[in-house]
Amino acid sequence: MTLAEVDASAWAELEGAAADPQSAFRYLNLCSVDAYGRPQARMVVLRRVDVARRVLEIHTDIRSPKWQEISANPLVTILGFGPQPKVQLRLQGSAELNGPASERAAEAWSQLPRSTRSTYMGGPPGDDISERPASESTAADADGQAVFGVLIFRAEMLDWFQLRHADNRRAVFAYDKLGALTSSRWVNP
Repeated sequence: MTLAEVDASAWAELEGAAADPQSAFRYLNLCSVDAYGRPQARMVVLRRVDVARRVLEIHTDIRSPKWQEISANPLVTILGFGPQPKVQLRLQGSAELNGPASERAAEAWSQLPRSTRSTYMGGPPGDDISERPASESTAADADGQAVFGVLIFRAEMLDWFQLRHADNRRAVFAYDKLGALTSSRWVNP
């Protein structure tokens, strides 16, 4: 495969994963940094991909620690691994947060099935359920949309790594703010 084919293949894999719940790249690891400078990682669901702009869309609860972490530092890493053909995708870039009042969040919310909407109707992520005040629970249950946010990740770099029996392969790609490829090169795995 050429560098251009590797780049196109990686983004086609991500684009397909947004529509396919069975894809290995549907569930990605989002890494941010907390207020104490510690790295934090969690699994997120890939909801939409804009290949031309090198953008990934992820939905989240605005009360989650990741929302606060990204508010303070929008530089994040996204990591995924596909067992066939043993490819790791590590994307670095920045995240833009679109809160409940934004047009992007309203549009995304309107397209969610009821079962997915219900996941935003509980208390804040990580809170102890037995200690949550009843008034907070009732307010959150009444309107999950009030805590629904959309994270738009813009890739600045893709590190593609393929595990193989004999010779592992690795390539690095850089993109500008509009998503255009600015450089690509093979590197030592």
